[in-house]
Amino acid sequence: MTPEETVLDYYEALRRGEPLYPYFVERAETWKAAISTQYSGYDAVSEALREQSRTTDEWTVESEALSVTERDGLALFEDAVRLAWTDTRTGERRGFDSRWSGVLEALDGDDEEWEFLQLHVSAPRSI
Repeated sequence: MTPEETVLDYYEALRRGEPLYPYFVERAETWKAAISTQYSGYDAVSEALREQSRTTDEWTVESEALSVTERDGLALFEDAVRLAWTDTRTGERRGFDSRWSGVLEALDGDDEEWEFLQLHVSAPRSI
């Protein structure tokens, strides 16, 4: 898979409710940040993603502007993504427009298999 295909596959896994932690590099420098959270290290990222899967359902993920730049075993990406999901604890439906960016790394120098080293999701906010 190309880096772009990996990002799109991650979105699809989120929609299907599949585990997301396998998309991340298993190293201490793996990092993920969302609207009000930040996780450093693969263990923290994978636990946060497991908790997200336990407490959310019915994801809508609409990519609007995916852009990927690849060079020397790393790929940078950015996207505008429309998100919506159901909080399984309350039944409340939530959603917003978001910005995604991150770094993917080719596994073992193999340009056919990519994983996230960093992933950042933010929401635009008026000042």
